[in-house]
Amino acid sequence: MCSGSERRQVRSSAMNHHKGELGKETPYLTPQTKAEILKALSFLESFEDELEGLLEIMAPNPYVKMSAYLVKRHLEAKVVTPTSLIGASGVPYATANRRMQDMMSRGLIEQRVRTSTGKSFSRHPSASMLEAWTQFSSRVRRMAVQSFGNDDPRSGTEDYYFGGSYLEAQTIQPPQVLLEPLKLTGGLRVLVHGDPTFMVMHGLKRQFEQVVGCPIHQRAFSIDRLHEEAVKNAQRATSRYDLIALDLPWLGEFAEKGHLLPLDEILDVERLNPSDFHTAGWQAAHWNGRPYGVPSQTTPELLFYRKDLLAEAGLEPPHTTDALLKAAKALHDPTQGRYGIAWNAARGTALGHTFMMTCADFGQPIVNLPRQAGGYDASRLAQTGYRPTIDTERGLAAAEYLMALLQYSPPDILSMSWYERVRPFANGKVAMAYGYTLLAPYFEQNPTCAAFGNVDYLPHPAGLNASQIAPVGGYLFGIPANIAPERLPAAIEALIVFTSAQAQKLYVEHGSRTNPRYSVGADPEVRRLSPIFEAVDAMSWRDELQFWPRPPIPEISEIIRICGEECHDMLRGVQTPKAALQAAQNRSDRHLQEVGKL
Repeated sequence: MCSGSERRQVRSSAMNHHKGELGKETPYLTPQTKAEILKALSFLESFEDELEGLLEIMAPNPYVKMSAYLVKRHLEAKVVTPTSLIGASGVPYATANRRMQDMMSRGLIEQRVRTSTGKSFSRHPSASMLEAWTQFSSRVRRMAVQSFGNDDPRSGTEDYYFGGSYLEAQTIQPPQVLLEPLKLTGGLRVLVHGDPTFMVMHGLKRQFEQVVGCPIHQRAFSIDRLHEEAVKNAQRATSRYDLIALDLPWLGEFAEKGHLLPLDEILDVERLNPSDFHTAGWQAAHWNGRPYGVPSQTTPELLFYRKDLLAEAGLEPPHTTDALLKAAKALHDPTQGRYGIAWNAARGTALGHTFMMTCADFGQPIVNLPRQAGGYDASRLAQTGYRPTIDTERGLAAAEYLMALLQYSPPDILSMSWYERVRPFANGKVAMAYGYTLLAPYFEQNPTCAAFGNVDYLPHPAGLNASQIAPVGGYLFGIPANIAPERLPAAIEALIVFTSAQAQKLYVEHGSRTNPRYSVGADPEVRRLSPIFEAVDAMSWRDELQFWPRPPIPEISEIIRICGEECHDMLRGVQTPKAALQAAQNRSDRHLQEVGKL
């Protein structure tokens, strides 16, 4: 553990540690733009070869050669040393070195320390150089089209991708390399959940290693094993990880037990740009009024529905639970291998989450939260008492709704959990499904699946006298309280990098369908990738994104497990809905008594 004095010293150091941020903004380099720059570089290389073969008296331009080499290596996430950059110049060493120094003095090349001795440096293109090549590549394409015509079938898109509205849009800039690499013995160690978004991060490992300047080691676990490993890590003398990902409801447990460092104690929170986060996601990162994590994913659970199938059946999108049951019945056709709806019904954690959020659909929080405009207040749980509210009239309505869903669900519904519910929806065997936005890539990025291009999104349909909400799921990145003090400054910088708008857009560009920031959801490039971002942003502005359905009390994991077990017995016909609620209420009450909360 860090002592109080150690934390204060590290906090002071961390708050003044801004060397790794590049100030000048550049247009965001999308995969399309990167491809165009690489095409322009390839064209120049081939064109120069042809000219040299034509005249054989060509003199190389070291500025162009070194600039082209540097940008190409940057886009390929490869390190450039001074020696390799000089070698790419095509001129004698002394001449190339002078030209390189000239480019550095003009702000075209940045350098970054590579070793702990401070004697070895890598070279990187500056923001202005990247912007210059972005504009140049667009001009090369336009000149080629004007001179030789255009056979590209993407008519109408050239102005956007090649220098028109793209540059005017001022979309989010790319993650820039830190001028001072992170000093972490053995590299950056990160504990995450094994979901699609964190797997996208893993796929971008090489790019982020270039950004932070050190190796990255990521361990991924299923949700229950992730909780187990995070708890074990907190009991170690020194943390094995620099950053850990936590499911939103776990925050109270980890904050109250002192497993996480409060962020306002170790960094200037304004560096995170808090106002850019979806309100519900940022509120969910707080315990007792203090931030303990940064949203790395905000992934509300929505209703996915096949808009083509509903249209064929003459049905409107369902905004109430009654309308959903009606639609599920109309679309349920087991003889043709199609079922009405899929959802989380596997025993334990999966079904426990479903029951908790279904209670919210009927206007019932899982604990007795105070009412406020738009729902309930889950922000003061550390200061007030609470007790489970499971065996209630609205709880019974939620349980009976789940029983009704069984009639229109696949035969293996009682073993379906996080991913199993979306796979049959993607392949056309299910017409509707409850699912987190992070699961959308299963059908949005697979042109061969039946659901591709035919899906729309709604917040959860509402039960009797309740309002539609989209329960917020997702993960926070936090810093373990038992992190070695000498690793803390670098962990802070990594936290800022991985949760930045620049990084979030990169995740989206490479397949993620989660986003915790308004700026990313509003980015025109992002909106073109999926309708889900515009839908979620609209829900946020309508105050439909809510985190109270999964309140982050320290005991929530046990309550979820209890509800998931008792409700599973109910769905199997072992006990009635009323008996299941009574059993879940009694077990939850006993648990809170055992931990001294009742």
